[in-house]
Amino acid sequence: MKNKFYQYIEGLQDKIVAGLEQIDGEATFQEDLWDREEGGGGRTRVIENGAVFEKGGVNISAVHGPLAPAMQKYFNVGEVDFFACGLSLVIHPKNPMVPTVHANWRYFEMYDKQGNVIDQWFGGGQDLTPYYLFEEDAKHFHEVCKRSCDHHNSTFYPEYKQKCDEYFWNSHRDEARGIGGLFFDYCKASEEMNIEDWYNFVTEVGDSFLDAYAPIVENRKELPYTKENKDWQEIRRGRYVEFNLVHDKGTLFGLKTNGRIESILMSLPPHVQWVYDHHPEPGSDEEILLNVLEHPKDWI
Repeated sequence: MKNKFYQYIEGLQDKIVAGLEQIDGEATFQEDLWDREEGGGGRTRVIENGAVFEKGGVNISAVHGPLAPAMQKYFNVGEVDFFACGLSLVIHPKNPMVPTVHANWRYFEMYDKQGNVIDQWFGGGQDLTPYYLFEEDAKHFHEVCKRSCDHHNSTFYPEYKQKCDEYFWNSHRDEARGIGGLFFDYCKASEEMNIEDWYNFVTEVGDSFLDAYAPIVENRKELPYTKENKDWQEIRRGRYVEFNLVHDKGTLFGLKTNGRIESILMSLPPHVQWVYDHHPEPGSDEEILLNVLEHPKDWI
């Protein structure tokens, strides 16, 4: 399974990179191959200063070796070995009318000292972070998510949509990072779903990513915007940074397992503002977004 899924994310990385380059029309992704001293490595692809995308990365990795003590404590296990692979992407567009997007699909195995698999699971999801709210964009993104889920189980979308709203919550700000999508983790073999079934589900969600995001970018990338719009985008990006550094489990896992810092922090936007005690004008488009972030809603 680990080889099968890694081959899948290699192909998915190629597909997503090609799709985003076509949308940008100017910049291309630069590739950076790296090795992890304890075992494994990855293929980082980053785009910067494009016509549409200000910064973004579509990265894959496969790492293995002894599980670090901090993660042993987290998983409540003794000295075990692990293998983890996945694709992680974050795209920060230039135009504030185009939302930031994040997605991640991953697979994890744990072994005893004889090399036997003692645990395995999938995880992942995708979520949208707009700076200005276009309800039709939110509905489209969620409809694509729901369609992928419904092919496997009609309970998946409402369950994973709720988990997404709960996970991407900046508790210290009491607001959501964005308008959600899907979040699932510890998807293990059960009577209802064997590990092959989970593979089929996760790969269908991965295959749907461009369908969910690309039309939104195409519809918004040419919209006019002002310096005030750009300032608001950068203030909201500050909240994105706060979430990733304070709450995001993937970032914390990478830092605690001696991951590659440049790849882990690739998700951070290039231009950010923190304005003291900032509040948007009452009734403004900015306040409309905040109201939704404070009270997550059902888009379908």
